[in-house]
Amino acid sequence: MDQKKPEALILRHVAFEGPGVLSRLLPSLGFSMNMIEAPDGGLSALTPRDLLVILGGPIGAYEENDYPFLLEEMALIESHLSRGVPVIGICLGSQLLARVLGAKVYPGKKKEIGWEKIQLTPEGVRSSLGVKGGVTDVPVLHWHGDTFDLPGGAVRLAGTELTPNQAFSLGNQVLALQFHLEATAFDLERWFVGHTLEIATTPGISVQALREQTRKYGQRCEMAGENVFRDFLSKAGFP
Repeated sequence: MDQKKPEALILRHVAFEGPGVLSRLLPSLGFSMNMIEAPDGGLSALTPRDLLVILGGPIGAYEENDYPFLLEEMALIESHLSRGVPVIGICLGSQLLARVLGAKVYPGKKKEIGWEKIQLTPEGVRSSLGVKGGVTDVPVLHWHGDTFDLPGGAVRLAGTELTPNQAFSLGNQVLALQFHLEATAFDLERWFVGHTLEIATTPGISVQALREQTRKYGQRCEMAGENVFRDFLSKAGFP
């Protein structure tokens, strides 16, 4: 009898922010993928899978009054965490993880949009972020206005001058990234359309500049992201 494939549950918040490099990495590692549109609701009916991935989105993790599905989503995250399921949170996903783990999420000093290197902590260098060079010398994509406090028991892995808490881990179970290692250069053309209002209203940001940065750094970041996610999943028990 064939062994059942491990299943990855992916929570997406907007159609143009998809799983990117994970779309090719997860199947190569033997995963089946089940992508759920989180705003559609019905999350309380879902059962925990073998891996949970929470993607980004342009809303705040604290805006459950406007977006009630966030309450269901946080309950689903908690159910995965309580069962020891590995969880990857990206941007909004990292902020929701921080909230579920008891930390505060709030607006940052200003929006951080564009490509910039991060500074790894000593623990970050030893983590999946530092594997095979990881993101040590690779500019990564930032696209957020909120930030979070470090949850109790979590290990801070990276930061920037503007946003000290850029990534954290919790053992080998949780990898939370404020920045985007999943996005591909191809994906970002959709982002430039989907985020047109935010780009137009953020001083110093333009589609032309973002596109040029993406040409310079996108492919390197994709390779680094694939290495980071592969290493995390290996440490979490997947080959």
